Parts: sequence; C-alpha cells; structure tokens
Amino acid sequence: QVQLVESGGGLVQAGGSLRLSCAASGRTFSNYAVGWFRQAPGKEREFVTAIIIWRGDTTNYADSVKGRFTISRDNRKTTVFLQMDSLKPEDTAIYICAAQLLGDGRRWTGNGAYWGQGTQVTVSS
Repeated sequence: QVQLVESGGGLVQAGGSLRLSCAASGRTFSNYAVGWFRQAPGKEREFVTAIIIWRGDTTNYADSVKGRFTISRDNRKTTVFLQMDSLKPEDTAIYICAAQLLGDGRRWTGNGAYWGQGTQVTVSS
C-alpha cells in the first residue's frame, strides 16, 4: 500500500509562512490527485487544496485559503508541497495529505484514497 509522509509543520506567528511536504513511498504521484485536508480541534476534517497531477496539473483551493496557500509538486512528481503564507490563527489544525489514483473522471473522488498521519500547524496571534 501507499504510505504518505507529511513534514514541515510547526509553530508560527500570524502573518508568517510554512511549507508542508507530502511524499509517497515507492512511487511517483503521476496520474494522482493529491490533496491537503485539515482538522482543527473540535472541527470536522475539511478540504484545503488539491492538485491533479495529469497533463499540466489542475489545482483547486478552498475559499478560506485562496490567495494565501499554494499547492505544487516537484518535477519528478515525488513530492507535493503546500506553501502557506499570511497564516492566521484559524489556520491552526492538523494538516493531512491524501492521494488518490485518478479514474476516468481525472478528479478527486475520495475513492481508494491513501491518507497520511498529518502534521501539526499552529499559528499564534
């Protein structure tokens, strides 16, 4: 099975930046949808952003992070990054990477997705 490993979380002041990484063991992310989700204390897991790694790469962002967060991947398609700028205290959460092999629709569906353990991001005011 695919094992996803996140890194880059930490403590940062409001307005600061962090870059998270998500790497998969034993494969590339070619033809995968790779997404970042987050779960804050007492809240349900929510979608943050995703990248469809196929033919030019389509990205999608939740409205709450649009313009502040950027998802990308390296040229070898081995790692997906989440650049987080202008962080706010409400961004505090466990950030979880998920990867799903694309089906015919070439989009994230959640079917058969692999999930990482998450990395803690804490933004202080």
